[in-house]
Order: sequence, then structure tokens, then C-alpha cells
Amino acid sequence: MSRSLSDFQKRIEEIYFERDNARGLCGTTLWFVEEVGELVRALRRGESGNLVEEFSDCLAWLATLASITGVDLDAAAWSKYEKGCPRCESTPCACP
Repeated sequence: MSRSLSDFQKRIEEIYFERDNARGLCGTTLWFVEEVGELVRALRRGESGNLVEEFSDCLAWLATLASITGVDLDAAAWSKYEKGCPRCESTPCACP
């Protein structure tokens, strides 16, 4: 079963959108930043067993922020990177 980033974003909306939207952009951004901090800590400490959870949490909070602001993450990601590097349009990037 293939699932897209859009499917994930919709699932996070189903679970959390009402609460996160009521909290607002500023409060939700703070939660996202906290999760990014937890991911950075796990990366720096080499906590490989914790990385899946932390990446998942960061992606969920990013999806919530995108939903609050009306951005489809799947479309956004492809619109910038579909041709490769946004600067040189090469894959892999050939920028100096």
C-alpha cells in the first residue's frame, strides 16, 4: 500500500488539527521547535533507537504547521525539488 506525504498530512489533521489550530501558529511552532531540539539531541548523542520516533514527531508537527497555513506538503516539496537542486537543477547537486 503506497501512502504519500499528503496522506500523512491528512491523517495528522484528523488526529490533531482542531486542537493545534486552536492553539495557533505561534504556539504550534514552539511545539515543532521543541521536537526539532529533541531530534538534534538524539542525533548528537547517537541514539539510533530513538531516531525514528523523533523524525516522526518532527514530521507530524511540520504537517500540522503546513495544515494551519493551508500548505500541502506533498505539493510544496515537489514544486521546489522536482527538477533536482533548486539552484542548478542537477541531481545530484552540482553547485560549488
